[in-house]
Amino acid sequence: MIHAFLAAVAVVALAEVGDKTMLLALVLATRLRAPWQIMAGILTATIANHTLAALVGSEAAGLLEAPWFRLAVALGFIAMGVWTLIPDKLDEDADNALRTHGGAYLTTVVSFFFVEMGDKTQIATIALAAHYHSIFVISAGTTLGLMIADGFAVLAGETLVERISMRAAHAVAAVLFIALGLWQLASTAGWVG
Repeated sequence: MIHAFLAAVAVVALAEVGDKTMLLALVLATRLRAPWQIMAGILTATIANHTLAALVGSEAAGLLEAPWFRLAVALGFIAMGVWTLIPDKLDEDADNALRTHGGAYLTTVVSFFFVEMGDKTQIATIALAAHYHSIFVISAGTTLGLMIADGFAVLAGETLVERISMRAAHAVAAVLFIALGLWQLASTAGWVG
């Protein structure tokens, strides 16, 4: 299970670089200037969101062990690899979510939970849980991966963006997603154990 945990951490941490939730973390940090409340809000929202996503992925895999489902999961990983190469922009919905009146922690929890819905990292959590069949390990790994990327965004702010090549991080994340997809395809075909 350590392999599943490390894969979840790496895939999400790299996929999160330049993602709209990382951009949201930067915006929250610069506007609200309450880094520890923002970090606590990100953690709370991510635990809730990714645990639900891992539950969906694990249950779907448990119900659908058919080869076509394993093929769908493999193709999903490959699609995520391609999608990771497309940079996100913070959209109007996320910017409007910043205008809530509940303080830095509550603003962050609500913003992150809803902005993460349907996001690359949430879909990756579903796919990883379907592949590895572990709700806790995957949700813990993807949450840590997101916290690593977004934590640096909150604490280092714009300096982080200037020093990290988002294009390189996206390329590495894409390679990881595609490798997981190819491994799943090979496993489904019976080429690897």
